[in-house]
Amino acid sequence: MGTLKLALIGAGRIGRLHAENLRRRLPDAEVVAVVDVVEEAARKLAAELGIPHAYGDPAPIFEDPKIEAVLICSSTDTHAQFIEQAAQAGKHVFCEKPIALDLERIDRALAAVEQAGVILQVGFNRRFDPSFAEARRLVQSGAIGKPHVLRITSRDPAPPAIEYIKVSGGIFLDMTIHDFDMARFLLGEEVVEVFATGAVLVDPKIGEAGDIDTAVVNLRFESGALGVIDNSRKAVYGYDQRVEVFGEQGMIRVENPKPHQAVMSNADGDHAPPLLHFFLERYTDSYVRELEAFLASIREGKEPQVTGRDGKIPVVIGYAAKRSLAEGRPVRPSEIDPSLA
Repeated sequence: MGTLKLALIGAGRIGRLHAENLRRRLPDAEVVAVVDVVEEAARKLAAELGIPHAYGDPAPIFEDPKIEAVLICSSTDTHAQFIEQAAQAGKHVFCEKPIALDLERIDRALAAVEQAGVILQVGFNRRFDPSFAEARRLVQSGAIGKPHVLRITSRDPAPPAIEYIKVSGGIFLDMTIHDFDMARFLLGEEVVEVFATGAVLVDPKIGEAGDIDTAVVNLRFESGALGVIDNSRKAVYGYDQRVEVFGEQGMIRVENPKPHQAVMSNADGDHAPPLLHFFLERYTDSYVRELEAFLASIREGKEPQVTGRDGKIPVVIGYAAKRSLAEGRPVRPSEIDPSLA
């Protein structure tokens, strides 16, 4: 198999990032077309990166037999539709999370993928962060024995725009969804119970939009292990992403990376660099590694490292958290999706 021909749907921030990584760091694949509902945005990105074709409508990429795979980086409400269209056209698919906010819509998209026999990888990029990947390897190797407690801290430096929050599905489906996936990934087992609490402590407008901005979610896993996730939409000191797995024989901890490790000490104390301030900086390597994994799955004809099922279950857990918050009780994901019972 020679250079893989790819098409990109969505010329926004994340689409641009993937296109740049493919162009500059993954020479065994080539983006040959970019699509965006704002055609001028597609044309601009194509001109900057030397992409041959730019369209305002995706029909030409689904019809082009030379295109082997599609990267879906458009708005969430279009993901499932484009997955189905790509699958029906025999194209492999990489899709940013979430597949959809509607579970039935997710199921239809996954059924189309299965029927077509194409590969679908969902963009939970944090799995490919070198530190988190090593933490999983250590847990799965038995290095700390049976896990007892998982702690995940996930805090953004600033909340998104209110208009985005209104269509995001809420904090559990927009932000905590990454942490639900990370919990499953690190422990290698399923969540069987969710209890969520939350508050509006950052911005009253977030509450007026029907969401919360601060949350603590307790998880119970199949093995009996416990998990705690804490979220905030605003950490004034930077992008805070930490993990700890405590087990019967030890602990694994992943701290925040910093721009450098130099610490200056003087009469006023120790002075270290601040945290990275944006997720694109924090997860630079993971975005490259997830595309490497996707391309390898296509070339080797193997199951992707983040499957369609992996894409669905965090959405189910997100809805369990929403119900828990609303009803003030623990909720089993199987209440949301009986197939998980």
